[in-house]
Amino acid sequence: MTYKIGEKKDGKLIVEFEINADEWEAEVEKAYQKNKGKYKLDGFRQGKIPRKVLEKNYGEFLFYEDALNTVCDESFFEFLEKEKDIEAVSYPDISVKKLDKTGVEFVATITLMPEVELGSIEGLDVKKEEVSVTDEEVDAKIKDLQEKQARYVDVTDRPARMGDLTNIDFAGSINGVAFEGGTAKDYELELGSHSFIAGFEEQVAGMNIDETKDVNVTFPKEYHVKDLAGKPAVFAVKLLAIREKQLPEIDDKFAQDVSEFNTLDELKADTKSKLLSKKEEEANKDFENKLVDAYVSRAQVSIPEVMVNNQIERAINEMKQSLSSQGLSYDLYLTYINMTDSELRESRKADTEKQIRTSLVLSELVKSENIKVTDEEVEAKINELAEKMKKTPDELKKTMNDSQKEVIQSNIISDKVINLLKEKNNIK
Repeated sequence: MTYKIGEKKDGKLIVEFEINADEWEAEVEKAYQKNKGKYKLDGFRQGKIPRKVLEKNYGEFLFYEDALNTVCDESFFEFLEKEKDIEAVSYPDISVKKLDKTGVEFVATITLMPEVELGSIEGLDVKKEEVSVTDEEVDAKIKDLQEKQARYVDVTDRPARMGDLTNIDFAGSINGVAFEGGTAKDYELELGSHSFIAGFEEQVAGMNIDETKDVNVTFPKEYHVKDLAGKPAVFAVKLLAIREKQLPEIDDKFAQDVSEFNTLDELKADTKSKLLSKKEEEANKDFENKLVDAYVSRAQVSIPEVMVNNQIERAINEMKQSLSSQGLSYDLYLTYINMTDSELRESRKADTEKQIRTSLVLSELVKSENIKVTDEEVEAKINELAEKMKKTPDELKKTMNDSQKEVIQSNIISDKVINLLKEKNNIK
């Protein structure tokens, strides 16, 4: 195999490849050996038919397509192995110029890794958000704790009302015909939880135990099951049980029951401190993201569309595997989110391009600033993680694979980049 590197233009490189007659014959023979067992002819044992006989019966180009695919693949990757300075972002577009017994000539149009022109690292105008915690936010958190301590008491002397926990049987139908998923027995439903179609829970409120009632509702127009979307339905509902939610008083005893503190004031003070710490952490992360965005926006880099599409394809394939492990098909997921495959891909383009741009710019910054990760830094990070996980460093190392170690190195690099940006902009 020989090649000639041609013009480089608009982020693409033209390379002309030539495979001589002997090399091509060897590849066609390999394709024959690989595929000969697929064919049957009277008078021959399957897998034992001579190549010339197969080519005479099916055409002299019978094995060319398979051989050509192999030739293009091997030539391209051999080329990349030899030309270390050339970095492709995807498999090239192939155009065949010649294909016969005397050999093959084809042109590969290679999309190159985009070049990055870094902008100034100084003078980034980014402000960190000031954070505070109000008494209302503290009270809401305490209220959440109160809700978690709620207990339910059986009620038999009154109708159901909003806030009650009920048990119901129901059977749904549209125009008198039952639909899939519309029937259940002894179903637990909290009235006011908004877990059912709008209007359903409000109509159950007021029912007495053992009472049966037709509940009339209309499915939302954007409902994920298209056959039901926008249609009126009737649910035959029987109320089986009512339980009333009882909440504990919020006082010192409550504080003692739900925490290590003796007084409600102490619990509130601790809650406020934790809320403030969480907000500060979020504000710091948001500030760092904005700092990176501001720096990345100064760089000049053109992202090839194929690079974006390839990353979206990888993400969707990972999604399909995740959905499959949960027993859900990708097509059904698209139905739930009311999108087509092309609409989902299009919706991801902007974020994916931003991710790629950020990665390329920061990688170039790391190279230009010669940012490195030392073994000592990795060891320190492992020790830190082990302490949090209540393990020894050796125990943690035994459970770590290469991918997890790479994540640790990547995180250290990210921290160094952030610190560099802060240092160059006098941010403490």
